Amino acid sequence: MRKITLTALVPLLLAAPLAQARDYGQQGTVWPVVEPDLLAQIAERLAFLDRSGAIARLNEDLKRRTIARINRPTPVEGLGLASATRSWTFDPTITVGADLKDDKGRVIIAAGTRVNPLDTVSLRAPLVFLDGDVGTQVDWALARFGGPAAKLILTSGAPLELMKARQHRFWFDQGGTLIRHFGIRALPATVEQKGRVLVVTEQALPRRRPTA
Repeated sequence: MRKITLTALVPLLLAAPLAQARDYGQQGTVWPVVEPDLLAQIAERLAFLDRSGAIARLNEDLKRRTIARINRPTPVEGLGLASATRSWTFDPTITVGADLKDDKGRVIIAAGTRVNPLDTVSLRAPLVFLDGDVGTQVDWALARFGGPAAKLILTSGAPLELMKARQHRFWFDQGGTLIRHFGIRALPATVEQKGRVLVVTEQALPRRRPTA
């Protein structure tokens, strides 16, 4: 078989015609690319809504709903009326998952250490959970825990109206965070410190006798 060397290929490559670019002209109809400016469209839409009064109506509706939510927050669901008194202890001790260090990198609390917050900060006053729409619960809470330090925490009702009517500060358990944390299922309920644990009590109230 005859072999072709690189030296023999060079003249052939040099003799080959060079490829040339050609202009084949316009093939078919061509339109310019025209896209609407998105920001301009948004600005135009907002200007239209402003002229029509739609934005003012939206702002007024938002204001109304915000005030309504402040005056009467969303009630905590899943709670009943305590039909029997029951109590249990709640240990707030936690296990530290990672080393806690100060600003100089020194370990303050090592990972795996069990820490009880009550050893550092005590619960100075009871936490009292109640339904603000049930007058007997409000009366009971104020009669038993009416001191200024007590935390009266609503799970339903209108805290601002109650503060004005009862001249006492009321809180609200937004989203039921504390209720779920302590495992409370019925009201009224209290959380009080006893040594290094908390005592949670669901308190059954005496039923009012019907008036003649």
